Amino acid sequence: MRSEQILGNLERKHLTDLLAKGKRVDSRDFMEARPIEILPNVIKKAEGSAMVKWGKTVILAGVKTTLGTPFPDTPNDGVITVNIEISPISSPAHESGPPGPEAVEIARVVDRGIRESKIIPMKDPKLCVIPGKKVWILFVDIYVLDDGGNIIDAAALAAMAALANTRLKKVEIDEEGEDVTLLEETEPLPRNGSVASMTYVKINDYIVYDPILNEDRAKNARFSLAITNEGMVCSMQKGESGVFTENEIETLLDQASNHVKRLNDLIEQSSQTVEFNEMFSI
Repeated sequence: MRSEQILGNLERKHLTDLLAKGKRVDSRDFMEARPIEILPNVIKKAEGSAMVKWGKTVILAGVKTTLGTPFPDTPNDGVITVNIEISPISSPAHESGPPGPEAVEIARVVDRGIRESKIIPMKDPKLCVIPGKKVWILFVDIYVLDDGGNIIDAAALAAMAALANTRLKKVEIDEEGEDVTLLEETEPLPRNGSVASMTYVKINDYIVYDPILNEDRAKNARFSLAITNEGMVCSMQKGESGVFTENEIETLLDQASNHVKRLNDLIEQSSQTVEFNEMFSI
């Protein structure tokens, strides 16, 4: 048996022994989050940006915008695309190269939460500048700088905080309605609230919220929810081969709905007009 497998088994036994005693490695309660900080507007050349420090997990998100052609099947909608890069410096488990399956999955989970929440009104005239011809395309790029566990929630928070601080250049449409000129003046990205993610992992028969890296590595199953500031559950994602029972899911839905407000409140606080590098935390 390889040393990594032996270490994994010993690590899992240590975690489960602690969980059986009602304890976690970092002494948190099973449903308690680590300290969270949002640092908005950290990249001056991006249209929107934010750095999130969630426990030992550090993630940077930036939004770049460009006017482009809409997709043929949604000619009257702006476009948003989410990409994530897990830096090899973030953890020995991550290597250089193109995005792997983990990064692709996380990007899809974050993208789905934003898209299904409808908090960015893609049909808004500020996003659909000339229907069928010119729309704003939003590129949300996420960089994992330090993997301390629970990348999904931290990435979703960073992406949403970056979008909440995004500003678009105002445009001037010509008389024929065929072309636009970008002006120097900017305006806030249209937005109908915010959305945040809450992730739970199951280690044997024990369920914990906001897993640290060791708990993430030992999990049998993962369950993530995206919930708006109005309390609407807009997406759910189950990962890994383990299972959650119907009763467990109902319990987690109740728990998440009761506790997600503080994440959305933090996003809203960070979206106010602030000085460069002003920090918000819970």
